[in-house]
Amino acid sequence: MRTVLDRSLHSLAALGGDLVGHANRIGAILWSPPRVVILGRLKAGKSTLVNALIGAPVAETAALEATNVVAIYTDGAPSRAEVVGLDGARRPLRVESGMPVDLGCPATEVAYIERWIPSQAIRGLTLIDTPGLATLTTENETATRRALIDGFEQTRTASVNADAAVFLFDSVPRADELEFLRQLDFTPLNTLGVLSRADGFGEGPLGQRDPIAYAAEHSAPMAAELSDTVGTVLPIAGLLAETALTGQLTETDARALASLAGWEPFALIERLDSDSPAPPLDAAVRDRLLDLVGEYGLVHARTVAQGGAHTLNRWLATVSGIERFRHELHTSLARFAAIQRAGRILTELDTLAFQHPARDHIRAIVGAARRDPAMNEVVLFGCLRAMLDVDHDSPVVDELTRVLRARSDTDVVGLPATAGPDQVRVAAAERLAWVQRQSLSTMSAAADSALTALHGTYAAIGRRTQPTG
Repeated sequence: MRTVLDRSLHSLAALGGDLVGHANRIGAILWSPPRVVILGRLKAGKSTLVNALIGAPVAETAALEATNVVAIYTDGAPSRAEVVGLDGARRPLRVESGMPVDLGCPATEVAYIERWIPSQAIRGLTLIDTPGLATLTTENETATRRALIDGFEQTRTASVNADAAVFLFDSVPRADELEFLRQLDFTPLNTLGVLSRADGFGEGPLGQRDPIAYAAEHSAPMAAELSDTVGTVLPIAGLLAETALTGQLTETDARALASLAGWEPFALIERLDSDSPAPPLDAAVRDRLLDLVGEYGLVHARTVAQGGAHTLNRWLATVSGIERFRHELHTSLARFAAIQRAGRILTELDTLAFQHPARDHIRAIVGAARRDPAMNEVVLFGCLRAMLDVDHDSPVVDELTRVLRARSDTDVVGLPATAGPDQVRVAAAERLAWVQRQSLSTMSAAADSALTALHGTYAAIGRRTQPTG
């Protein structure tokens, strides 16, 4: 996709004049990392998750929440930060760990804060941390909405141009949260659901069921219920993940936690809740352990901690769910974020063709790009977005989703990887017949376009599997 779009931008620049500048501007979008926005209510664990993903405690939760601003985190050196105003003006911002952030102006005049941090963990992605949705502090949602929705419509300088979303919620998402997600013009394929604070799910760490295991069990039906909004739902214990990946845990912490191994869980929590916790802990150590691993870690990690900080850290990373989340983030979500980005670039070129005197030449460039087989996923993805707007219950939506998730011709036609060319060709013909039957009863232009794109996909597979000679 990038090769096709890059070639198109070179053709655009070759037309000369101001189109060189447009090609360079759009090229910067093409080659920058996909942007993933972290969404959820205030205190949903967004900044904690950002810290875990970056591998450093850089999202100063209390400080940034107090300023009600969006924060963008990108891999880069040296570590620095800038304030971006609603007018697009930038100025350096001093950010020190544990210190309040002085924006130098009212938060209502700030589009977002941009921070560069040397972090290999986010080298292929840019993370966008948001203040919160539908909270009692209306400025939080205003800032989030301006950066993700209204800002793009009113002025590009106020928009962060996200390509995918991670949506954090507790046991049941609220209607206003789901409505906000639907306004982002994403699809379930580039929206990942997170059942956050999994270590406190259900009855919590002292309940009859392990809360993280319970959250994992609950996430599957939740994903099915939210299938028109998110691609899947993963349980995450954000605090445990943050501690595991940010290097905060020490051998002293592990020894202190291991010293609690002989206590019964209820007695342990009761003593820790007192103003003067019993030996071997004092209040300061107790508070530090709670900040690092919470009540779940105090109950479930005491024996593990006897193996030392390294063993405890590995356990925290595994049980928190962060490893599976990072895999999903850097594979499936990153893939569909890139497809969304490519579609956005085609839209930029369409807009330019509509406005520019060289419209006929630009339309020819865009048309050639769309017809290139490498752009088929972008075309199908655009069809999916259009179908979700008009009829998200249509079987065409299911077909588009299945095809887009596929990674090979056998996947596309619903066969195992071991299927031979003849089997694939027959299956492609069956899918073509299904498309033709659907075409007899289409009710919208979006469905017509989607079925045309699916027809081209299956026909191309049929041609590729034709016997030679």
